[in-house]
Amino acid sequence: VVAAYAADPAHAPEWYVNIESVEWKTPPPVQVGARVAFVAHFLGRRLAYTYEVTEFVPGAQLVMRTAEGPFPMETTYTWAAMQPERTHMTLRNRGEPRGFGKLVAPVMASAMRRANMKDLARLKRILEASS
Repeated sequence: VVAAYAADPAHAPEWYVNIESVEWKTPPPVQVGARVAFVAHFLGRRLAYTYEVTEFVPGAQLVMRTAEGPFPMETTYTWAAMQPERTHMTLRNRGEPRGFGKLVAPVMASAMRRANMKDLARLKRILEASS
């Protein structure tokens, strides 16, 4: 349930505080090669970027990459069943900043870690409320 919800880009604005909108650039569903455009606000800036799915193992892992914007990134989600009603999810962002991103890289990394923790907590609240 957690993996299916979190891997669907249409849900991203619901649980990611900074993501404002999502638009499929290729037909759904999530699969290797799928492209999804995101608009986000982060550190007071509007960011528009398109992720491409580079790895997808339903229920286990999703990897997306973008080369656009001031902070080209790779985002990885992993899921592991802990108990019948419990899932461990990890969310990892990594990238090489350039331009504006390079100037604020230390602040950005710290802010991204805090945002990721908040986003995961929000995801947990949403899914627990719906079960």
